[in-house]
Amino acid sequence: MTVFRSLTRVLALLWAGAACAEPVALDPGDFDEFDAAQVQAGWLLFYDPVLSGNKNISCATCHHPKFATSDGLSLGLGEGGIGLGRARVADSNNLPEQRIPRNSPALFNLGHRAVTVMFHDGRIEVDPTRKSGLRTPLEDEMAEGFASLLSAQTMFPVLSADEMAGHYQENDVSQAVRQGRITGDGGAWDIIAKRVDAIAAYRALFAAFDAGVAGGDPVTFIDVSDAIAAFVATEWRAYDTAFDRALRGGAPLPEPAAQGQGLFFGAAGCSGCHSGALLSDQGFHAMATPQLGPGKAARFESHQRDDGRFRVTGAAADAFAFRTPMLRNVTRTGPWGHAGAHSDLADFVKFHADPVLATYAPQATLPDLSTAVADWAVLEDAGATAAIQMAYQPRPVALNDADISNILAFLDALTDDASIAGRLGVPDAVPSGLAVDR
Repeated sequence: MTVFRSLTRVLALLWAGAACAEPVALDPGDFDEFDAAQVQAGWLLFYDPVLSGNKNISCATCHHPKFATSDGLSLGLGEGGIGLGRARVADSNNLPEQRIPRNSPALFNLGHRAVTVMFHDGRIEVDPTRKSGLRTPLEDEMAEGFASLLSAQTMFPVLSADEMAGHYQENDVSQAVRQGRITGDGGAWDIIAKRVDAIAAYRALFAAFDAGVAGGDPVTFIDVSDAIAAFVATEWRAYDTAFDRALRGGAPLPEPAAQGQGLFFGAAGCSGCHSGALLSDQGFHAMATPQLGPGKAARFESHQRDDGRFRVTGAAADAFAFRTPMLRNVTRTGPWGHAGAHSDLADFVKFHADPVLATYAPQATLPDLSTAVADWAVLEDAGATAAIQMAYQPRPVALNDADISNILAFLDALTDDASIAGRLGVPDAVPSGLAVDR
């Protein structure tokens, strides 16, 4: 029986590794360079709560270097939260309506030229057939002129009631969003841009690199978004890892990490999806990842499930499929999974290789929220769980404890400590005078 089990495991590993990719170092030359003044403007705006409806949340609130450009939570609290990271709590005087439905993704290498999709479901992606060159939830109403995909991505969290905009009648931004006024004069983006334009220090920064602003034109939200994108693309480039250095001819990886790399790019089959220099195929896969929290639903829907890529494409094959994440600094960016269902990376790797939802034991990192819906409603629904399990695409791979230990050692070799801290760090203050999360 022992021999049979061993042979079965070997065959499964070999099958999984049959079409795996080869390791590729990340080339620092595959990133664009930006004007230093534009990067500085984006740096300050990224940490400035002036972009949020109630002027109480910045981009950094949920993407902070203290938490490797995430927030350390499975599902975070945006509007209505107080504090930073795992210390963030609900404001008893302004309770959040719900948790943010998906785990806050890390920001490393988003400025790489090979990145073609953003968000867990890829709802913003490069699409040359569209007038704007991008596919977004706004479809043909999407404004044109963004410098990059990353720039377009930054424009959407400010529209989310749960993330940055605020709810209903709380402020002028949330009211505009509620009324469907996003683009154009008086739209949500225009309201935010006018706030920035009214601050002399920001106008001076933009005038240093933008001829239009220097000539008297107002700062637009596309200007704001382009600047934030320039900052993110510059600040969190992660390519100086032990893995990348070894591939460029530097010191070889220590034995456990080398063994893990062999498994990753071989028998364990990880690189079937985590391929290329970014360790992501930029694709979408249904991996039977546990779901929790409010899920993703339209206002007229009452379910708590998250259909993933299906919500974007409507294609049955995309049900419960989520984007393959890039992996630089992955050991620092937990909890893991599109809903942060795993707070232990070893458990996540083991589950990810052979996902059986019936075996999952909840280990999420969640702040208390009295207004939250039942966090585990989907996994307690046999029908919903069965649908997620049935959508699972790859063949499972059985990994033993030694395999998992070696794979974790390899994943740790993908760490670039300097990139986590960032090149500019956290500013002491921002031009609006509002408080900086630190």
